Amino acid sequence: MSIINLTEEQELIQKTAKDLSVQKIKPAAAKNDSEGKFPADLIRELGELGFMGMMVPEEYGGSGFDCLSYVIALEEICGACASTGIIMSVNNSLVCDPILTFGTEEQKKTYLPDLATGKKLGCFALSEPEAGSDPASMRTHAVKKGDYYIINGTKSWITNGDEADVLILIASTDPERKHRGISAFIIDMDTPGVEIGKLEHKLGIKASSTAQIFFEDCKVPADSVLWEEGKGFNVAMNTLNGGRIGVAAQALGIAQAALEESVRYSKERKAFGKNISSFQGLQFMMADMATRIEASRLLTWQAAVMKDRKDNYAKQSAMAKLYASETAMWVTTKAIQIHGGYGYTVDYPVERYFRDAKITEIYEGTSEIQRNIIAREVLKEIQ
Repeated sequence: MSIINLTEEQELIQKTAKDLSVQKIKPAAAKNDSEGKFPADLIRELGELGFMGMMVPEEYGGSGFDCLSYVIALEEICGACASTGIIMSVNNSLVCDPILTFGTEEQKKTYLPDLATGKKLGCFALSEPEAGSDPASMRTHAVKKGDYYIINGTKSWITNGDEADVLILIASTDPERKHRGISAFIIDMDTPGVEIGKLEHKLGIKASSTAQIFFEDCKVPADSVLWEEGKGFNVAMNTLNGGRIGVAAQALGIAQAALEESVRYSKERKAFGKNISSFQGLQFMMADMATRIEASRLLTWQAAVMKDRKDNYAKQSAMAKLYASETAMWVTTKAIQIHGGYGYTVDYPVERYFRDAKITEIYEGTSEIQRNIIAREVLKEIQ
């Protein structure tokens, strides 16, 4: 029993996500991973179910659910296929959420209905080849010319980049002011001057695209600015706080799936005339896996509830992301060990879980960045 009692609506959301995961997402996961195939049909179905804009109010075409409902659904989806889950997560956390939080009424009405229903897909462009953890050093710049901005630069490691219709771009509008000279823009991907570069060949989450995006004399109207010029760093940091909750849920789903596969395997596999589930060494391993997963879930749910209450949740989202991602990596490593040689083959899903888990320690801020955030908040709190 969880310390947080889910409402009937949240239990229904969880069941709907689980049913879809079991019936359609998990059966397609291994093939989509091996082929690097974007799961377009599944994303369309997630949109029809209201999972692509879960926190978007109904007036803008969304489901009007809270962040905890989103986390619960995302864990189920990611337990079946982390690639499908991160596509959903980016659209919710990194695209819909900043438009809802910082957008004008016109921007909300223009973009949210199609994004929230899965008719269109979004991506978020912050990182650059030489500016990952240090966004203030970005080189992509937007120069204002009358009623327009002219954008030039390169963005890297953009999830959904190859399929996205809408882009949230973070660019420098005043390099001398460092992070105070950064602005955010909403851009249609078919705008002249926007070009998709190379697609990355990755260790994991292979069914989601990760692309470079080039901007060459890209002309966008001044009303493309999200919030105000010079406020883009605030937009990005606020957005990443929410995004970390999504990544924590993704890591949680991967870890839970790896534990479940390990338990099932241990009850079937025999050694020395016994099911290996009877061996104390493996039981201790699974006990530690389950404990770390439950701690991760409580941290993630806490961050989601704090976001729903509009509390300052920066520390909690960083803690959830840090602990859940490192738990996912640890649990999937143990899952392969429990499976032995079989775990090292593609015949068992723990191999894919292991590969997918690693990225959760990197995107939306590395584990080292999360520790910086947590330490900063702790130093402010304790006098």
